[in-house]
Parts: sequence; structure tokens; C-alpha cells
Amino acid sequence: MHNQFRFLVARAYRTFRYPAAGFVLVMIIGTAGYWHISGGKATLVDCAYMTFITVATIGYGEIIDLSASPGGRVFTMVIGFFGVANLTYMISKMAAFIVESDLNEELRRRRMLDKIARLAGHYIICGMGRVGSNVAHELTVTKRPFVAIDDAQAALELFKERYPDALALHGDASGDDMLLSAGIAKAAGIFAITGDDGRNLMITLAAKQLNPAVRVVARCHEVRSIDKLKRVGADAIVSPDFTGGMRIASSMLRPTVVSFLDEMLRTDDRLRVEEVEVPVGLARCTLAEAAPASRDYIVLAVRAGETWEFNPGPEYAIEGGTTLIIMAHPEGRQALQERLRAAVT
Repeated sequence: MHNQFRFLVARAYRTFRYPAAGFVLVMIIGTAGYWHISGGKATLVDCAYMTFITVATIGYGEIIDLSASPGGRVFTMVIGFFGVANLTYMISKMAAFIVESDLNEELRRRRMLDKIARLAGHYIICGMGRVGSNVAHELTVTKRPFVAIDDAQAALELFKERYPDALALHGDASGDDMLLSAGIAKAAGIFAITGDDGRNLMITLAAKQLNPAVRVVARCHEVRSIDKLKRVGADAIVSPDFTGGMRIASSMLRPTVVSFLDEMLRTDDRLRVEEVEVPVGLARCTLAEAAPASRDYIVLAVRAGETWEFNPGPEYAIEGGTTLIIMAHPEGRQALQERLRAAVT
């Protein structure tokens, strides 16, 4: 918000500096001229007032008597001509400033919608409070595209201050039009994480109706709302109260593990435990053939259906449809995904 205010002030300065300077110059010359014409008898306020009513074409009676001063009337005509011309120029600049501001906002929105239309496999964050901002941070760090939605303009402005290049839409995320604008048809997942359980339920329902394949992670405070979210299609439900309690207990019972996970999330190395889907078209092969040992990633486990294999060896057989659990940087995850896709083709 502060950046936008500074930008607006700078733009207003660039637009009005010359018309304002011209107005001040006309006022100074007019005031000095009328003081001279009056022989120094009129006050500066009267002289300035005479200049202003002439420039503004108000048409009040003459404060300084010019009936016996042809030169004074010529001076008034000159001041009036330049003053009215400058005032007209200032009004035209003001109109252009207002129209251009609206036009720029519309152009920015259209450019944003064009960028969103080109996205595929992205994520949609519904609710940009503290939880939504942290989700956006994680997606940014791990280089995953996303679109943010919130019906509170203040929340979006705070979010845009932190992420000025992020794609963000203002509106009700439970509406079909808003989700379609955010690219729900081609999205990989949607976060229904507003502070209202009812709103999250509506977002989940709308998202699943528009794209049944999209993965929905919903935030839920009330236990009685969990079953409702499951029935409308939420793939995962997170309760901040339950998760917070588990985290507090873990900090007491297994502090080193918690410290390790915290450090992994805080470090600038952007190291994460990630999951990589093995493309369905990949023929059965060994882990060494599909994902050979590399400094870019470490395979921690493999999930095939409901079966887990932890710390799999290089001869462990995998095939399309299984999931690899790896520890990697974003670049390592992307490199493995490209390698698996190349193995299919």
C-alpha cells in the first residue's frame, strides 16, 4: 500500500508540476502587476484576489479600479488569457490523470488474466490472511506458480507489498466466475483456507464441480465441519488447533526432529521433502534406472498404492503410478521430474 501511495504521488508530481508552476507564476506576475497599477495603494491580498478572479473567470467586480487605466485593462486581458490557458491545460491534465489511472488498472488486470490463462498445473490460494501468506511463501520458495484470491482489498494490498509480482484477484473465491478466472480448469490444486469454515466448504464444493480432478486442501476449525468438507470432496482437511497441539507435543517429546524440520523449512537452501509422481506410461524398471543416485535429490521412500517402501535400494522395482518421496531443492525436484518424463517418451 505504501509503495502504491508513493507511486501515485510521484506520478501526480510528474503530471501537474508544470501546470502548477504556470499557475503560481501567473499569480505572482498578476499580483505584482496590480500592486504596481494601484500605485502601491492596494494590499497584496487584494492584488492576489484580483488576479485569481481574473484567471478563474469568476466575474466579480473589480477590486482595483481600472476605469482610468487603459494599461491596467490590457494587463488584465493578458493575465486572463495566459491564466485561462494554463487553467484549461491543468484541467485537461487532471482528466487524463484520472482516465489513465482507471485505464492502467484495467490494463494491469487484463495482463494478469492473460498470464493466468496461460498457467497449467498451478495452485489457487483462497484466503490471503496469515495462513494464506505462509502458503504463498512456501509455493514461492519451491518455485510453484499460484494465484491468490481474497475478497478483502486490504489483505491483498498487504500481500502485494510482500510479493509485488504475484498473481492476485480481488473477489469471492466461492463464486464460479472467480475460480474460472483463476484457472481452476487447469489447476493442480486449490487451498480453501479462509478463516470461515462455511466459506471453505463452499469453495471446496464449487472447485470440485468445476474441476473434479483438482486436489482440494481445506482449513477447518470446527470438528463438526470436517465430515461436511469430506462429503463435498475435500482431499485433505487441516485443523490448525489439532495440528498446533501435535506440534506442541512433538516439541516436548522429539525436539531434535522438530528442530530438523524447522531448520529445513527456514534455511535459504530451500531444501524440502517432496513427492514426485512417476508418469503412468513408465514401464517397470529399477529405481537405479529411473532415478539414479544424485547429489540433486535423495529418495527416501516409495509409495505404490497403499504399500510403502522406506529407504529403497537401487534394485527396488518401480513403475508408472507410484510416488517417490525425495529430499531435494526445487531444482533437484524439477530435474527428476524431467528425467522421468523423458524416460516415458
